[in-house]
Amino acid sequence: MDATSVRLSTLAHGGGCGCKLDPGVLRTLLADQPLAGPFERLLVGNETSDDAAVWALDDGTCVIATTDFFTPMVDDPYDFGRIAATNAISDIYAMGGKPIMALAILGMPVGKVAPEIIAQILKGGASLCAEAGIPVAGGHSIDTPEPIYGLAVIGTCRRDEVRRNIDARTGDALILTKPLGVGIYSAAIKRAALPVGGYDEFIATTTRLNRIGAELARESDIHAMTDVTGFGLLGHGLELARGADLTVVIEAAAVPLLTHAETLARDGFITGASRRNWSAYGESVILPEGMPDWRCHLLTDPQTSGGLLVSCRPEQAETHLGAIRAAGFTEAAIIGRVEDGAPGVRVI
Repeated sequence: MDATSVRLSTLAHGGGCGCKLDPGVLRTLLADQPLAGPFERLLVGNETSDDAAVWALDDGTCVIATTDFFTPMVDDPYDFGRIAATNAISDIYAMGGKPIMALAILGMPVGKVAPEIIAQILKGGASLCAEAGIPVAGGHSIDTPEPIYGLAVIGTCRRDEVRRNIDARTGDALILTKPLGVGIYSAAIKRAALPVGGYDEFIATTTRLNRIGAELARESDIHAMTDVTGFGLLGHGLELARGADLTVVIEAAAVPLLTHAETLARDGFITGASRRNWSAYGESVILPEGMPDWRCHLLTDPQTSGGLLVSCRPEQAETHLGAIRAAGFTEAAIIGRVEDGAPGVRVI
């Protein structure tokens, strides 16, 4: 196979946010790392599992900075670029901000991938940045064994609009803005087993910008937000619980799913990252007795460019849900609540 016809997904050991480090391994690696330090204007650093760093300027404006990149989960280079860009920009929205510019991060196996394919990856990323209203203002590229693409993204917001993943409150309702199943669909794509129409659904959800996060952050009764990516719904729900020192309760039947996700999960289209995610949670996640493995793997399925997990005052949950759906997230749903108790996730 020549460099112009290579399948991108065959050059990578994993794909999308599924190639994140095991959350348990990551916690070990970061445990002894020095904190970002006593900087008065650093509002959010590496002391928590938030989605981006936040720095306060003199006039009350905050600068939000993040970076995200991964290996291909699809073979179409343009789609790969679009998905990677959408995913990277999402961290800004999850913090309550609006993106203002991006820098490209590119690693390609020179000689294995033709220049015209690499150019399509970059064009795909730039097209999503244009949709978000921001430029790709520069970047950096290296020769790597596997294809890698992503962005470093800068955004802004007002100080009172910063939304973290540690500020959920007892009694809050939890809203998930996108359906789960991206990792399962990716596994089916690699085995050419995704049903008709599935790829279009896959691209539609992974390239839908989470810009609703910036709008939600203007509401004082939106207490916490995070985006659901490589650690799955349970993993990011656990980060929310640990950050707030509370219990997150997930109603499994209420969680929205991509059309074929349940069928594919039952048929064994499970990613290795899903299994790694589950093994990292330990006793911090409690499942109902008799819960089938396929349903568990839907909750641990690594999402690439997944939805926002929003913690809000329960009295306003239906109002916010209506606004989220009106913004194009038609499958958004209220999926649980926050309760007093030991930090962890309980599935019912």
